Amino acid sequence: MTTTTSVAVEVGAYELATPLVAACGTVGSVVDFAGVGDLSAYGAAVAKSVSGVPWPGRKPPRLAATGEGMLNGIGIQNPGVDAWVDEVGPQLGGIPTDVWGSAVGNSPEEFGSVAARLADAGVNAVEVNLSCPNLQGEGMFALEATAAASVIRAVRAATDLPIGAKLTPNSEDLVPIAAAVAEAGADWVVLGNTVWGAGFDIETRRPLLSGVVGGYSGKPIKPIALRCVWQVSQAIPELPIVGVGGVAHGDDVVEFLLAGASAVGVGTAHFANPKIGSRIVGQLRRYMARHRIESVRELIGAAQQW
Repeated sequence: MTTTTSVAVEVGAYELATPLVAACGTVGSVVDFAGVGDLSAYGAAVAKSVSGVPWPGRKPPRLAATGEGMLNGIGIQNPGVDAWVDEVGPQLGGIPTDVWGSAVGNSPEEFGSVAARLADAGVNAVEVNLSCPNLQGEGMFALEATAAASVIRAVRAATDLPIGAKLTPNSEDLVPIAAAVAEAGADWVVLGNTVWGAGFDIETRRPLLSGVVGGYSGKPIKPIALRCVWQVSQAIPELPIVGVGGVAHGDDVVEFLLAGASAVGVGTAHFANPKIGSRIVGQLRRYMARHRIESVRELIGAAQQW
């Protein structure tokens, strides 16, 4: 007897056909990824972050493999939101899944104006990339609750679209920051982003990245991301979470759901296999059938305490 399984979920009031979200920065504008990846496996896909004006990014080298993980120091190179809206916006209708825009900026006002323009382009939601440095040299907005909340308030005032606040595992204490962005108007939080890392070439004695320190991602950071999801879900159970970090298999998705995530991002794994989403959904369905789980919703927050 075959068990019929449903992989549909909700992130707050937002409905997703599957719990997979293609993570920002790993699927380009989404439009260009559509030619090589299988976006039908995702409930949503997040386009690369764009700012109010073009950002040149860092000079090479900007990417480096480090065992099972990856370092990047790209610096959010992008053409600016006006160019993005003109070039990418008209093509969004042909994407077989929801597209979330990603706003970045150096001030709350810039975040807000970018979010408004992304809404004009027809995105389905706005992910607010709080995990980027600001020009004042005070680190990431996501490292401080007041700063993070000020950005979310500006974005909330600029658009009626659903908003996700992308936070960072580099925070000393994520819970008050997650609470602050929720109170400011975020519909969900994304936990998380890359962790700070560095590497060196022992032959040339040079850093692997031009900026030395960059974002470390891939399989090794999954326990860190799971810890973030667990802590926030336990402290603020009513706040929806998209868990991200080291996902490459259906079992990884199950872990994030058990920890309290409502949806799960796939990121670095796309660089090795752009069509990995379909495989992950298949693995998830087989797990559900094996354990006689009819709906993936049954797994959300279902971890058992010792």
